[in-house]
Amino acid sequence: MNRKLAFTFIIVTLVIDAMGIGLILPVMPDLLQHVNGGDLGNAALWGGVLTTVFAFIQFVVGPTLGSLSDRYGRRPILIISTAVIAVDYLIMGFANSIWLLLVLRIIAGVASATQSTATAFIADISTPEEKAANFGILGAAFGIGFILGPLVGGLLGGWFDFRAPFFAAAALAGLNLMVGLLVLPETVTDKIRRPFEWKRANPIGALMQIQKLQGLGRLLLLFFLYDFAFFVYPAIWAYFTKEAFGWSPEMVGYSLAGFGISIAFVQGYLIRKIIPAFGERKVLIFGLFFSLTMFTILAFIGSGFWTMILTPVAALGAMVVPTLQGIISKMASDDQQGEVQGIVSSIRSLAVLAAPMVMTWVFFAATRPDGPIYLPGAPFLVSMGFVLACIALFISRPRGSLRKAS
Repeated sequence: MNRKLAFTFIIVTLVIDAMGIGLILPVMPDLLQHVNGGDLGNAALWGGVLTTVFAFIQFVVGPTLGSLSDRYGRRPILIISTAVIAVDYLIMGFANSIWLLLVLRIIAGVASATQSTATAFIADISTPEEKAANFGILGAAFGIGFILGPLVGGLLGGWFDFRAPFFAAAALAGLNLMVGLLVLPETVTDKIRRPFEWKRANPIGALMQIQKLQGLGRLLLLFFLYDFAFFVYPAIWAYFTKEAFGWSPEMVGYSLAGFGISIAFVQGYLIRKIIPAFGERKVLIFGLFFSLTMFTILAFIGSGFWTMILTPVAALGAMVVPTLQGIISKMASDDQQGEVQGIVSSIRSLAVLAAPMVMTWVFFAATRPDGPIYLPGAPFLVSMGFVLACIALFISRPRGSLRKAS
């Protein structure tokens, strides 16, 4: 197996997946107004419905695809999903019905749940010492794609029309499919192949099975709490900076771009240097305490200038997720990698579902003219509380519960 070529394919797949999502963001309001009529507010409402459905389907299906990849292999799951995504985007480009868009988002949610399979693939070809660093590269790849996607989508929508980004996303997925057919090997051998069981191929059943591994349930809870806390940035950043500092959309865009680039640097490069030097436990503890400090500062900061300076620095907290993924992966056996990564994918989808609702409600309550307190940064206090819970969970773990981690 050409390990480097296979690794590169997975990285490109995640970049394209993220670009595909980001490509359509700038033109979704125009598409929704075109197919459903109504004003921008109505389009935003339907946009929220489509996003929620997409994330919910990923939550439900993640363990199923992970378990299927443990049984039938990573290659067929990744190839079939890439083909489905290409067709899905192509049909979206022609869609003239809101209900068709809803069905297409459900299908895309199923196909896009393959991040767990991609992560399991990387776990298959990585040594235990490489796992956290390689998971970091996966996070960086997704971040780069999400930065490039909206930029390219906005340009295509401006140069042509609002349907052009959908065709571009379909073309990217189709190109990646052809490359995958040529270079993607199979990493699941008979030695690690595991029978498929429906009772384990859903979020609840899989969690019950995974919790049999000592200490893993605690780490998965920690993963959810931290992912929830860290999602405060995309959930309320635009609202927070506009309310607190009067930032324009351009300023918000610049700050988020800087944040995304910094995350790509942290997860794609920095983590590969610091984990071998300090070990996963120390890196995880540093990341948790660093995020705790950043959330506390942002909750009460009164300067837009210093907020802009601190935004890329805050990305250092992104080292926690791939480090946790590395520890979790090493605690599972070779024939459970798909199942475990499916659970991680579902937990992440659940955090994406819940965090925006909680964070935006807290922001609304803390900025009401007739409210008891005015604090635009209040959602960061919520995140601070979640990180404190993460620290307590990790520090109070039973001795020896992470014996497989470095």
